[in-house]
Parts: sequence; structure tokens; C-alpha cells
Amino acid sequence: YAILDTFEAGVVLVGTEVKALREGKASLVDAYATIDDGEVWLRGLHIPEYGSGSWTNHTPRRTRKLLMHRREIDSLTGKIREGNQTLVPLSMYFNDGRVKVELALAKGKQDYDKRQDIARR
Repeated sequence: YAILDTFEAGVVLVGTEVKALREGKASLVDAYATIDDGEVWLRGLHIPEYGSGSWTNHTPRRTRKLLMHRREIDSLTGKIREGNQTLVPLSMYFNDGRVKVELALAKGKQDYDKRQDIARR
């Protein structure tokens, strides 16, 4: 992907997800974000079950809501509808005890762009 812009968003989580994240167990490999009905959703994020959890453990690949300002969501909606752009999570981190996701507005690369990047490397 060619990254055009980055945003920070909060994540709505349950207790065992936060505990699993504090252990450093999360995978952003197949994750992506979508905008449905004016809300941003993170899909495909894998947070494994918490080892010391009980029957209250979470589902590892559930869809999670992202928290962003309305004007940010509206501008992202417009940009995504314009062209071949998507929202990709780059990283997850804790900021003052709250889990944040760094989202990137990205555009898929063509084959010739990929070859040029490989040659540069």
C-alpha cells in the first residue's frame, strides 16, 4: 500500500481483550477498517483469548468499533468513496491507559510501483 494519511482512533474493547493486549498478544495481519452507517469498524484483528480468563473470555476475531470524531469520519467517508482507497491499521499502542490504533488511508500499488520499491531496497 501507498500510505496517504494517518489517523489515531480509540478502540472499544472488553476486559479480557485489554489484558491480552497488555501481554503483547495481537495480530494486525489481516485487519482492515470499514465505515458502516457513519461508524468505523475494525475487522479481522486477532486478539487471542486471555489465558487466565474464564467463561467471560472474548471472541478472538470479533468486529470492534473505533472511536473517532464525526468530522474525521465524514472526511474519510468522502475520500474512500472517491477512489481505490482503504483504511489499514498500522499499529496498536497504549496511550494513558487507553488502547489506540493508528489507521492509515492507503491506496493499493500497481505492479510497476512494487517493482520500483523492491529495486530501491
